Amino acid sequence: MIVLTPEEMQELDRRTITAGTPGEVLMERAAAGIVRYLEDHWDLSAQRIAIVCGKGNNGGDGRVAARMLRERGVDVHIGPVDAPTLVVDAVLGVGLRGAPRGEALEAIRWINQSGATVIAVDVPSGLGTEGEYVVAQHTVTFAALKPVHVLPPWCDFCGNIEVVDIGTIPVESKLHLIDPPVFAPREKDSHKGDYGHVLVIAGSPGKTGAASLCGLAALRAGAGWVTVTSPTPYPELMTTEFPPPLEGKDVIAIGPGLGLSRVEYVRDLYANCQLPMIVDADGLNSLIGWKLPKPPAPRILTPHEGEFKRLGVLEDRLESARNFAAEHQVILVLKGYRTIIAHPDGRAYVNPTGSPALAKAGSGDILTGIIAGQYAQEPGDDAVHTAVWLHGRCGELGECRWTDRCLIATDLLTELPNAIRSAL
Repeated sequence: MIVLTPEEMQELDRRTITAGTPGEVLMERAAAGIVRYLEDHWDLSAQRIAIVCGKGNNGGDGRVAARMLRERGVDVHIGPVDAPTLVVDAVLGVGLRGAPRGEALEAIRWINQSGATVIAVDVPSGLGTEGEYVVAQHTVTFAALKPVHVLPPWCDFCGNIEVVDIGTIPVESKLHLIDPPVFAPREKDSHKGDYGHVLVIAGSPGKTGAASLCGLAALRAGAGWVTVTSPTPYPELMTTEFPPPLEGKDVIAIGPGLGLSRVEYVRDLYANCQLPMIVDADGLNSLIGWKLPKPPAPRILTPHEGEFKRLGVLEDRLESARNFAAEHQVILVLKGYRTIIAHPDGRAYVNPTGSPALAKAGSGDILTGIIAGQYAQEPGDDAVHTAVWLHGRCGELGECRWTDRCLIATDLLTELPNAIRSAL
């Protein structure tokens, strides 16, 4: 799902109007979307409704919505009212520059203190600025999501989000929210060779569990077979000595529990291996302080924020991720709340799934394995997006079963089939 900046939305509106759709028609369509959302979620005859409008287009949407509701016989108040049950926030839109002030600031404060359920028009007023903002339980936005809807910390104050199609001209975007993946059924006559062979270069004394977690995750994600360079108690995983032969492998996952005794090996493999590589943990640590060469095959780096700071400079998460991916020609999976996947061409994807339950040792090893398993089956960008979405969904499902405190990494493997089913 595309995400458009305020500047991109203004250009989208301009193009649509130039192509023959008057701005008044777009406003009518936006207002109709607000009304539909209200009617779909509440018995409006039982509500005390206040629509608080600003002076710009956002306020215009609110005033037209009020007119439409009155035409349906719904009692609607424009502006603050005593003891409302529903408040529609149409004070400020995405074009705000600077912190709210004056009447707009007073309106924001009243909305937040009203005690009513708040439905924001386009974005909660003031959100994304350094000033005060509305905290909404619902947001009705138009044409596309906006950055504040998907990026922390702002995404936590939008509530449930509905995107309304108002007939604008389709556009391309460099920012996306990952949609639930689509899984095609396997052919009846398929065999393990059809689904790829993953090589997991991982594990060291005291850290062999990381290799096992990564290998099992690749297998559970659907890879045909998996070989690890570490002893493992699991009969489903094949093992090999270090350094491993690369012949017959389709993708490499390197780093979990590897230690730092093989830095030169990791760097040589990174610079010269013709196979796709997912680089995590000590694989990433082995790259610190080294000028990354242009890779000869896809490289997918999966740092958490601490590792990313050691690899580069972390300021704005989104822009830092984009800049790193473009400079080093890699796919960067910047883990954390709302994981960001940045591509060399400037595209970035935000993952909507996840849970604090994932803050456990071994969770990253599982993600590395899932990415490798997906990539072995269907090489390409979608494999990375799918894997990150599934990993986050496993955390959500695991939190429901074990709580966010009690979930451990192997529980994610148990939840992976359920995560796949939830996307179907």
